[in-house]
Amino acid sequence: MSIDKQSDVSANLQIGPTSVGMVRIYVEAEGGIELPLDFEPEEALEIAEELRAAAEIARGMGKNRR
Repeated sequence: MSIDKQSDVSANLQIGPTSVGMVRIYVEAEGGIELPLDFEPEEALEIAEELRAAAEIARGMGKNRR
């Protein structure tokens, strides 16, 4: 599945610090799938920057569709 392909799969997302100083992104999806992803704080900041950049691009694309 490519990143731009729509999906009907739903999931819950939780983000927070762990007791050992990591940042955890926890994904719980249909069918009992649980995916804990742990990142060093520096990696988490890089992910946050990528997420913000993608959101800005998506915001611009949404304005073009109106």
